[in-house]
Amino acid sequence: MLNRVFGYPSFRGQQHDIIEHVAGGGDALVLMPTGGGKSLCYQIPALVRPGTGVVISPLIALMQDQVDALRTVGVRAGFLNSAQDYDERRLVEAEFVNGDLDLLYVAPEGLGVAATQRLLDRGKISLFAIDEAHCVSQWGHDFRPDYLGLSMLHERWPDVPRIALTATATTATRDEIAHRLQLADARHFTASFDRPNIQYRIVPKNEPRKQLLDLLRTEHPGEAGIIYCLSRASVEKTAEFLVQNGVKALPYHAGLDNRVRAANQSRFLREEGMVMVATIAFGMGIDKPDVRFVAHLDLPKSVEGYYQETGRAGRDGQPSTAWLAYGLQDVVQQRKMIDSSDGDLAHRRNAAQHLDAMLALCETVTCRRSQLLNYFGQTATTDNCGNCDTCLTPPESWDGTVPAQKLLSTVLRLQRERGQKFGAGQSIDILLGKETDKVQRFRHNELSVFGIGAELREAEWRGVVRKLLAGGLLAVEGEYSTLVLTDASAGVLRGETKVMMRREAPAKVRAPKQRAAAAPAADLSPADASTFERLRAWRASVAKEQGMPAYVIFHDATLRAIAALNPKTLGELGTVSGVGQSKLTKFGQQVLDTLHESASDAAPPPPPVAARPAASSRFGEPEPEPAFTFDEEPPDFDYDHEPPPPDYT
Repeated sequence: MLNRVFGYPSFRGQQHDIIEHVAGGGDALVLMPTGGGKSLCYQIPALVRPGTGVVISPLIALMQDQVDALRTVGVRAGFLNSAQDYDERRLVEAEFVNGDLDLLYVAPEGLGVAATQRLLDRGKISLFAIDEAHCVSQWGHDFRPDYLGLSMLHERWPDVPRIALTATATTATRDEIAHRLQLADARHFTASFDRPNIQYRIVPKNEPRKQLLDLLRTEHPGEAGIIYCLSRASVEKTAEFLVQNGVKALPYHAGLDNRVRAANQSRFLREEGMVMVATIAFGMGIDKPDVRFVAHLDLPKSVEGYYQETGRAGRDGQPSTAWLAYGLQDVVQQRKMIDSSDGDLAHRRNAAQHLDAMLALCETVTCRRSQLLNYFGQTATTDNCGNCDTCLTPPESWDGTVPAQKLLSTVLRLQRERGQKFGAGQSIDILLGKETDKVQRFRHNELSVFGIGAELREAEWRGVVRKLLAGGLLAVEGEYSTLVLTDASAGVLRGETKVMMRREAPAKVRAPKQRAAAAPAADLSPADASTFERLRAWRASVAKEQGMPAYVIFHDATLRAIAALNPKTLGELGTVSGVGQSKLTKFGQQVLDTLHESASDAAPPPPPVAARPAASSRFGEPEPEPAFTFDEEPPDFDYDHEPPPPDYT
């Protein structure tokens, strides 16, 4: 099934064990990184077992694309959601009841409706697949209340196996998924969270949009990517900034009209080299394999969210970049959002713990990949991954205890001696001895700490504030984000707590891009690279004609392999990974024709006698070559659309 339908020669990682377990009727909880092949873990059991596999997915906007991709490989798939009209829904319902579907996608909201449940009772269900299962976690970053009702699957259909899948979950989230979905007895499968092809980089903010533009121009020109911003306004302004600077960019956030959001998402999936600027409302379930970078212009709220979002880069295994610009204001803003949230004390404490872990990742002087893996309970195989900024250009670690004491003393003296509270900027101006209007107005130049911090630059002092806020040694409060001491501040002031700082590598030093050892792409010669580009052009034309994303037809990795192999027959083409029987039948001859055209362009003028490429019969075997030959070299024309020239024998 893996080879015939999907065109893959072998399973990856734990796929075989998971599929065998679920196909045999067992329940499973699967944690596998984005791009690890989760979908096959329920698609193949649904094809093997009698009945229809029911997939619960929160991604209504993407169901059509998911179903189109399955139909392209010959799988009978359909979906039910609120976007369908009456006739469309009745047709899919009839197909399900009649047993004409291999897979049926439904939204969790729809599954809670009695009519949908009665419909499922009328058909035969092979399995339930709960995709994006972390949405059931109330402590998680993508909580969806409708997921809480999915425990009824086990109660109403106790004999139907269930498989819950997610790309990110800590041990606590994993336990919550198992508890809420009644999967306590399910077999757990946890794949490695490592994505070796992704290069993780976190840089200090310094005009972040210009930093972003530099990244796109120097490392990812003309490539697809996703940029995350915290607010809708920032999304709009960033997209406009990029467009003004020649980058194809679109905005996406919940405040846009539904039709605009759908159109922008469709363009991102279907057009080459498109950049999406979005809030976290965008991205879950996006299967686009050639996203070359994911950039964050604002600090994510948690490591889980950061990992989930960065994981959308490089699904094809090719080298990709996860880039984050991080500054003092991010810390201040996130702390304020937590303190002013409507949640109870437990909720705020949990949010603070998530933020602390994210700040620790930003401030670390050790391997970022190792810290990511440790967060998810996985031990890294090495302390130097060779593909993150701290490993490629190691930052210095320095003892910042004395500067920390000076800063805390400034905050303390402002409060005790003057009864005043100010933000970070005023405290830094005092330490640097700046005679600003505000300093003079409040006579802060008379404080004993005035001018005692000249050994550091302003940017370095902001780093000290950021570090103290990140470590809970300093806090912000109120509408104006004023600095206040915490209980932990006293240990620093007394010299009992040591504060180690991170000194960033020079801003102009760019970490070299590393090629992942596991990257599937073949090394292409110049001639093969030209063939690959011709294949991509053919794919783009077919995708536009059929109204589907180009990667649904063939991934870039498959086209590279075809260009390197240069198959002459359908049989040879069928040996390429990613070319299943259905795609071979639909597109095989077109691929061979494109390769033939490429060879004709690259070769010297052919002899007078030329044969038409073999056509494919409905059984997938080449038809006999035509019995005629041209008397002379024919003019350029398309064999599929133009009649042959008049002079032939």
